Amino acid sequence: MSEKIKLNIAILTISDTRTLDSDKSGDMLYKLIDESCHSIIERSIVKDNIYSIRNIISKWIDSKDIDVIVSTGGTGVTGRDGTPEAVNVLLDKKIDGFGEIFRYLSYKKIKTSTIQSRAIAGVANSTYIFCLPGSPGACKDAWTDIIQHQLNSDNKPCNLVELIPRLND
Repeated sequence: MSEKIKLNIAILTISDTRTLDSDKSGDMLYKLIDESCHSIIERSIVKDNIYSIRNIISKWIDSKDIDVIVSTGGTGVTGRDGTPEAVNVLLDKKIDGFGEIFRYLSYKKIKTSTIQSRAIAGVANSTYIFCLPGSPGACKDAWTDIIQHQLNSDNKPCNLVELIPRLND
């Protein structure tokens, strides 16, 4: 068996009210990612403003040191929720199946309330981006049920890690 590939991951919390002390979703992601043996090399909180979100995501996708960005927050339908609008324009390719599977899994827990989630994923400049809702439960479900498997180089029949060398082809 080959050695598991360790990825460099950045965590971004999008919120007008959270701080590092009150960021339960960011803490949840940090714990889960750390347990998955990947490296967390950046963690930040940004206000729910599409230009502020775009600014930090753009810097991170321009960095060769970051393989994956996981954000939490701003994926709902209220006036301040702007994460999909901020990130979609940066994506080279969307991974539509992520949002579809996330809402399918979420439906089992929160029924039709899952339609309020606009969770998305994609790739930009060879960097995978996952935009998750702001609740710790949603972050846990997205990571443990979907993302951790696709970021595991041993996952079969296939995984996103094995595609990294070909993302810019």
